[in-house]
Amino acid sequence: MGKKKNAEKHSNITIYQSFTIILNFNPIANYLADVGKMWGKYLYLHPDRYLTCKPMKVTFIIKKAAKRYDTESTATIYIRLRNGRLLDSVAPTQLSINPNLWDDKAECVKTKAVCNEDLRTGINEEIRKLKTYVEKSFHTEKESVDKEWLKLTLDRYYHPEKYFTPEEIAIKPTFGELFDSFLEKHPLSEVRKKNFRVVKRALLRYELYVRETKRGQKGFVLDVDTVTPETLRDMWDFFENEYQYYELYPSIYEAIPEKRTPQPRGKNTLIDCFSRIRTFFLWCFDNKLTSNRPFDKFPIEECKYGTPVYINLEERDRIFNADLSATPQLEIQRDIFIFQTLIGCRVSDLYRMTKLNVVNEAIEYIPKKTKEGNPVTVRVPLNDKAKEILERYKDHEGKLLPFISEQKYNEAIKKIFKLSGVDRIVTILDPLTRDEVKKPLYEVASSHLARRTFIGNIYKKVKDPNLVSALSGHKEGSKAFRRYRDIDEEMKKDLVKLLD
Repeated sequence: MGKKKNAEKHSNITIYQSFTIILNFNPIANYLADVGKMWGKYLYLHPDRYLTCKPMKVTFIIKKAAKRYDTESTATIYIRLRNGRLLDSVAPTQLSINPNLWDDKAECVKTKAVCNEDLRTGINEEIRKLKTYVEKSFHTEKESVDKEWLKLTLDRYYHPEKYFTPEEIAIKPTFGELFDSFLEKHPLSEVRKKNFRVVKRALLRYELYVRETKRGQKGFVLDVDTVTPETLRDMWDFFENEYQYYELYPSIYEAIPEKRTPQPRGKNTLIDCFSRIRTFFLWCFDNKLTSNRPFDKFPIEECKYGTPVYINLEERDRIFNADLSATPQLEIQRDIFIFQTLIGCRVSDLYRMTKLNVVNEAIEYIPKKTKEGNPVTVRVPLNDKAKEILERYKDHEGKLLPFISEQKYNEAIKKIFKLSGVDRIVTILDPLTRDEVKKPLYEVASSHLARRTFIGNIYKKVKDPNLVSALSGHKEGSKAFRRYRDIDEEMKKDLVKLLD
């Protein structure tokens, strides 16, 4: 038995270390060894004489467990470096975490764990930075890596002053750190910051995607100085097809998760994302953080929208008067939808309202979208229908009306339209193909249709954009508001029909 184990042990040796022995097994091993060096991997010969590749790998682990409801214990997060069979090193980082919050498989804070969001973001971001630093250092110092290398590299990461001059320590911020600085210093409303953070996470996933899929780019790092128009084209392809990568590369989405499963992005959404990325690059340029302007040779076209779809007053009243007593919850959401059509606010503003927003028979609010840019108080007088709805829910405590989640509200609106028989066929632009498609109103109805109904019907009666925007909360010169002028064309068609 001992001799057999010895034989197996000696057959599992690297080509680099025992070139002569391997040549006896395989005459082309020398060539394969050179190829292996080019790949930056190690080739192994197993007892069955098949050659396989084992790359360097950096992972994070904890060595301590905790009882199920223990929220006090902490465990050090260790970094582990494996380099085929040549090396397996473990060293402690300066990070610690409650073991019940740690996801062993994803090597990060559990996505659904209830904890401080800053703690989750901080630990996950630091792990990502550490992994990038160690991987990059390994590829630079591959020839000198030994069992003490990992501890030394961590010490260099945490205490650069011991190894570098003050000038050398001035480490360039990462792409993610620059983006965070941009969000902190650039004047943006909270809503826009939230949208920019979605783009930031997608960009960091792109970085991981390149490392995972592009040969020779295991150490790829997004850098504002090196992004080119070609990089942007590759980013566009990633953003466009990201919904397909979710299942192909699950580790990427475990490292930088989203609350919702990625969905196909339409052309307008892609344009919106890249407009935000361009804003970030221009900010970096204006603040002398880079001299790189990759968007100069990467033009972004304008978003293409159709004429706003909305319901007329007869359809609105049909919904208001529909008998929905068999479905009490839909009846409540119907009242909320009609109320929204009577004040014309965005759903985010509607959901923040309380009874304090009712001032002298009018609704007063500051639109959240423009709150930090040029805050203006919007005042919309309440008509009889709006007052009737508020009277129905006068005993409701807390919010102005009994709201449910925005997603469930939108689902309810579609059901309400169908039950009310509001099924007129309308022409819309498909968000993915940007082609015209015909659909019944109940399939496209949403909370934003309530806002469009308010604006569209008032604009038909009054052709004063300034007066209408004062009630809708649109900024002066808003591109979105300009689209409502196309309604005039519909009116012309209606007038021509009178000649039939």
